Amino acid sequence: MAGKIASGFVIFRKHSEKIEYLLLQTSYGIQHWTPPKGHLDPGESELKAAFRETMEESGLLKEDLKVYEDCKKVLNYEVKGKPKTVYYWLAELINPRAEVKLSDEHQDFKWLEIEEAMKYADYKDMRELLLDFEKYVKSLK
Repeated sequence: MAGKIASGFVIFRKHSEKIEYLLLQTSYGIQHWTPPKGHLDPGESELKAAFRETMEESGLLKEDLKVYEDCKKVLNYEVKGKPKTVYYWLAELINPRAEVKLSDEHQDFKWLEIEEAMKYADYKDMRELLLDFEKYVKSLK
């Protein structure tokens, strides 16, 4: 049996000459911190699901983001003994007036520079993903 598939965005913004990443704290389970992501609906593409889940979980719209489709990473891990695959793309918040509005799935959010984001990321593969995306962001200019 195939495992669960999810997708989302690692969203960054340029703020006062700093690069900050958006992490959301779940309101369930161990209340870990993660970029916005969620499971695909039947027949939905990974990228379409990433936009939908980001809007549902953070209130950020497709128009608020610039997605770097060439900067994508796939994480594979187990949740409660079952396989899960998560597709992440890098996205830049390009609308400075956009506000994060959490769904009931999350209780808090933070914009964090890479060093702080690494402290909030509970899992090794998430820390590696953040570092890979940070390298990409720094290469943009």
